[in-house]
Amino acid sequence: MDKKYSKYQQNIIKNYYENRESISLQRLSELVTELYLAQGKGRQKQWKYIVGALEKLGLPEERIEHLRKKDDPRLLAELVEELMAKGK
Repeated sequence: MDKKYSKYQQNIIKNYYENRESISLQRLSELVTELYLAQGKGRQKQWKYIVGALEKLGLPEERIEHLRKKDDPRLLAELVEELMAKGK
């Protein structure tokens, strides 16, 4: 399926891939806030999204699993700050 994109669409796609890391970091920081507020099954659901975001950012599986087992939003918030500092 060879799709032809307009110049405008190509620019949107290009910009998305150029900013994918910052988009993932922003989403991860939003998920940290949601994790602070979540309880029970909602908390498990948030971790599912968090793990996906961390994988997209290329975090090692061991570190993701450590964060998941600790289930501490503060540790996750510190990681987000660390990742944002590296991006600057």
